[in-house]
Amino acid sequence: MKPRKVLNCQILKHYNWKPIIIPPTHTLFSLRFTSTNPPLSTIPQTQTPTNPTQHHLLTTIHSSQWHFIEHLAPKLPSSLISSTLLSLQQTPQSALQFINHIQFDRLDIKTRCLAIAVVSRLPSPRDTLYLLKETISSGMASVSEIFGELGCARDCLSAKSSILFDFLIMACCQLRRADDGLECFYIMKEKGFVPKIETCNNMLNLFLKLSRTEIAWVLYAEMFRLRIKSSLCTFNIMINVLCKEGKLKKAKEFIGFMESLGVKPNVVTYNTIIHAYCSRGRVEGARLILNAMRGKGVEPDAYTYGSLICGLCKEGRPEEASNMLVKMKEIGLVPNAVTYNTLIDGYCSKDNLEMAFTYRDEMVKQGITPTVSTYNLLMHALFLESKMVEADDMMKEMGEKGIKPDAITYNILINGYCRGGNAKKAFSIHDEMMSNGIQPTRVTYTSLIYVLSKRNRMKEADDLFEKIQIKGLLPDLVMFNALIDGHCANGNMDRAFALLREMDRKKVIPDEVTYNTLMKGRCREGKVEEARELLDEMKRRGIRPDHISFNTLISGYSKRGDMKDAFRVRDEMLSIGFNPTLLTYNALIQGLCNNQEGNLAEELLREMISKGFSPDDRIYFSLINGIEKVDVFLGNSDA
Repeated sequence: MKPRKVLNCQILKHYNWKPIIIPPTHTLFSLRFTSTNPPLSTIPQTQTPTNPTQHHLLTTIHSSQWHFIEHLAPKLPSSLISSTLLSLQQTPQSALQFINHIQFDRLDIKTRCLAIAVVSRLPSPRDTLYLLKETISSGMASVSEIFGELGCARDCLSAKSSILFDFLIMACCQLRRADDGLECFYIMKEKGFVPKIETCNNMLNLFLKLSRTEIAWVLYAEMFRLRIKSSLCTFNIMINVLCKEGKLKKAKEFIGFMESLGVKPNVVTYNTIIHAYCSRGRVEGARLILNAMRGKGVEPDAYTYGSLICGLCKEGRPEEASNMLVKMKEIGLVPNAVTYNTLIDGYCSKDNLEMAFTYRDEMVKQGITPTVSTYNLLMHALFLESKMVEADDMMKEMGEKGIKPDAITYNILINGYCRGGNAKKAFSIHDEMMSNGIQPTRVTYTSLIYVLSKRNRMKEADDLFEKIQIKGLLPDLVMFNALIDGHCANGNMDRAFALLREMDRKKVIPDEVTYNTLMKGRCREGKVEEARELLDEMKRRGIRPDHISFNTLISGYSKRGDMKDAFRVRDEMLSIGFNPTLLTYNALIQGLCNNQEGNLAEELLREMISKGFSPDDRIYFSLINGIEKVDVFLGNSDA
């Protein structure tokens, strides 16, 4: 065992240590000088000096007797701590240990800033940034006050560098306190200090992440005024800002600007623009950037191809994405799990599960472990095809491979069983989710409310709706719509409209789905005029009606035999740019036939066919039935 350091005689003399006999009932303050405890009768008991001097402290610090420092810490005045720190400025590691043992959070703002200034002389900024973040987060002073105290500490140390202020801005950035960082930037500017380019890049990058692109441009302009020379990193950030703003053409032009200043773009520069083009569905534009990139001698990497593969899959072109994967491999680039997951998602979206599983198997052969996202994508696709057993098998496989399901996994399973009407299974998975420490989300509860509504269990749906609000989870639009739909389908229109009013109280803005559901409910009751009023209310609230809105009214009037009103709604639908759909023609033809207007119904049928719609059996049945009624009415029937 490594021997412990022994206090020298001078320290014992300074601190008046005397051997005493301590009764066994007393609590011992024990200092071990060797690995073996001495007899109780010989353990020294300290008498803390009433006025420890700087010399005492420094001697103890240099001897690394930190237990003494900890014992004295509560009684050390700020003036003594400060003078000791000033004496330790040439040994910042000792200063760091000193403030750690006297507890940094006990210090006032002035002493803290002096300690930070001394510690900033260490080669690594890690400890300085940590102490700055602790000080900022404590709320004991504003950043401008901290800036001022750091300036005083800098003067005490006769430091020429302004790095302390850069560190303060960097600490603000790491805490995502962008406005505080910007305030420090302007204080530096006012006092004649110029921030380092790395500091500016940190701020620009934070404003980018926070989507505050306008402020990023303001800061970039200030950098120009201060003649802070942009680095490659700076240009890459600003190109990213342009891409986030959707200004892709300007982003391309920015490459020429940086080249004119002697800064050569790298693969990150081009990847930023390629990714932006692909994420906006402009893969062909991304290909042009790829060609320009190669023309400048910059070779694409795995991220470049990953962006192109993702863009092609989003456009519903997974086959071309597969070809891109082949090219990627040909030049020696290795795809990762994200690339394979993108292809799996692309083929799942095209209902090609065979190819999706082929890529899952390929990634395994390449030694790439499928991620939880891989399984989520495949399970979701299986549920869409009502392959419940296969989805359950995937869940078991995840467990066998030690892959922990996440909230998305459970939501996919719950939603799948809810869609299938299996409420019991859905709730059992919800319980499993909770037992595994994963908190259900709005998506979880919306699915459960949906299945309860479809099973006509509206009391349970309402109870669950109230329960989740007690838990602090606020319902969103989709959840409200699911519950309203259930009550409308079950004829509980008063409750449905009560939920609409609750949406207004909770500032959840209804959409066309909300109103369409309520309109259908009114039409089921035969209250078509009230449904019509809901359509007008939609317009007043700035909610644009869709095909379903108009078709609901057309169907309501047609079933009631008010064909004049039905056609009036059809004309209104046409006037705002909506063409009739199959549902429109179905409702109108059936209404005409029920009114013994077979000739008009046949004319509408011919119009329908000319528009490219294929009539279904119900239309022909309605026409035949309607014509028979017309013949009977005219007395032309053989009967």
